[in-house]
Amino acid sequence: MPLKAIHSWQEALLVYTKPRVIGMLFLGFSAGLPFLLVFSTLSAWLKEEGISRSVIGFFAWVGITYSIKFFWAPIIDRINLPWLERKLGHRRSWMLVAQLGIASGLVFLSGLNPQEQVTVVALAAVWVAFSSATQDIVIDAYRIEALDVEYQAAMAGAYQAGWRIGAALVGGAACLYLAEFFSWQIAYMVMAACVSVGIVTVLIISEPEKQVSNKTWLEEQRVINFLADSEHWPEKPRKLFAWIIGAVICPFVDFFVRNGKLALAILLFIGLYRISDITLAIMANPFYLDMGFSKTEIANVTKIYGVVLTITGAAVGGIFVLRYGVMRMLLIGAVLVAITNLLYMAMVPRGHDMLWFILIICADNFSGGFASSAFIAYLSGLTNKAYTATQYALFSSLMTLPAKFISGFSGVVVDNSGYTFFFIYAACLGIPAILMVLFLMHRTRFHVNDKGNL
Repeated sequence: MPLKAIHSWQEALLVYTKPRVIGMLFLGFSAGLPFLLVFSTLSAWLKEEGISRSVIGFFAWVGITYSIKFFWAPIIDRINLPWLERKLGHRRSWMLVAQLGIASGLVFLSGLNPQEQVTVVALAAVWVAFSSATQDIVIDAYRIEALDVEYQAAMAGAYQAGWRIGAALVGGAACLYLAEFFSWQIAYMVMAACVSVGIVTVLIISEPEKQVSNKTWLEEQRVINFLADSEHWPEKPRKLFAWIIGAVICPFVDFFVRNGKLALAILLFIGLYRISDITLAIMANPFYLDMGFSKTEIANVTKIYGVVLTITGAAVGGIFVLRYGVMRMLLIGAVLVAITNLLYMAMVPRGHDMLWFILIICADNFSGGFASSAFIAYLSGLTNKAYTATQYALFSSLMTLPAKFISGFSGVVVDNSGYTFFFIYAACLGIPAILMVLFLMHRTRFHVNDKGNL
C-alpha cells in the first residue's frame, strides 16, 4: 500500500528555500568546522611534530567534552548574558559567545609549538572542544525553536550538509592542504578566520520566538510557590535550590510526565537507533586498508563521494519526512542502514575493487544521511520548548553513548570471526531499532494526517 502524502511534492521541495532552513546550512558549517581541528587534523599536526603515538592517543579524551554537554546545557537554557541578551536575544547571544570561544582557541593554538608546549596544546584543544560543544547545544535549541516539528527534518538536512562541508572539506581537507603548502600555524589561523561564517550568520538570522505552554509555566509556578512557603530556609540556598529544580529537575520530570508509560521505551529506542552504523563505522577504515586500498584512495572516495551522498541523503530525508511523516521515514532509515551494512560483505571476496568501493560508500552514506534527518526530526519533536537545550542535549548524548560502548567490541568480533560475520553482526544490531520503531508506531497510533507531530 503506497504511503499517503501529508504535503504536496511542491511544498516538500520548497522547504529548502525557507530563510531559516538556509540559515541552518551556515550554522551547520559553523558547528562542523572545529570538530576535526581537535581530532584527526590535530593528530596529524602532532604526528608531524614528532609527538609519540601514546601521547596523541590521549588527545582522544578531548572528545568526551561532546558526550557530557548535557551537564552545562541547563545553564545555557536559563542564564541570560548581560547586554548581549538585549541586543541579540537568548539563543543568538550564546551562539556568538561560543563562536568567539572557538575562534580565540584556534588563534591560540596557531601560536603554539607542540614539541615544547604539548600540555598547553591539549588545554587549548579542550577549550575549543568545550566552546564547540556549547555551540552545538545552542544551535540544536535554536533549530528546534525556529520552525515547527514538521520542518525539523529539513532543518536537520541543511544542518548536516553544512556540518559535512565545515568538518570534512574545510576543517579536514582544506586545513591539511594549507599545512602542506604553508604551515600548521597558518592553517589554524585561517581556520579561526573561517569561524566568521558562523558569526555573520548569527548577526543576520532572527531570534526564534520561544513558546512555552501554560501547563509548563504552571508546573514551574507550583515549584516556586512551594519554595516560597519554605521561608525558614536561608534566602540564598532557597534561590539556588529553586534554580536547580527549574533548570535541571523540571526538564526530566516534564519528559516523563508528557510521555507517560512510553517514556522508557522512547529512551531505549534513542539508545538503539544509531548502534548499527556506529558499530560498523569504527572498523570501516581498517577494513578498507585490509582490502588493499591506499590512504589516498580512501580519502578521495570518502571525502568526495561520501560527503556528497551524505548531504544528498540528508536532503532527501528532509523532503520525505515533510511529505510522509517522521515515523515511517525512521523505519525506512533503520532498514536502509541495516541493508547497506550487509552490502559490505560483497567487498570481502572482491578485495581492491574501486567501483564496488564507490558504490558501497555511496549507499552507506546516503542511508546514513537519510536516517539521521529523520532521527533528528524525531528527537526535536520530543523536546519541550521550555527546556529545549537541556532535553535535546540529553537525547543527543543518549543517542551515541550506548553505541560507542558496544562499538568498542568491534575489533574483537573481527579478530575472532572475520569481516563477513562482523558485517552480519553490525546489520543485526539494527534489528532492535527496527522493532522499536514498529512498536512506537503501533503504541502512539500515528495516522497519515499527523504531519509528523510527535
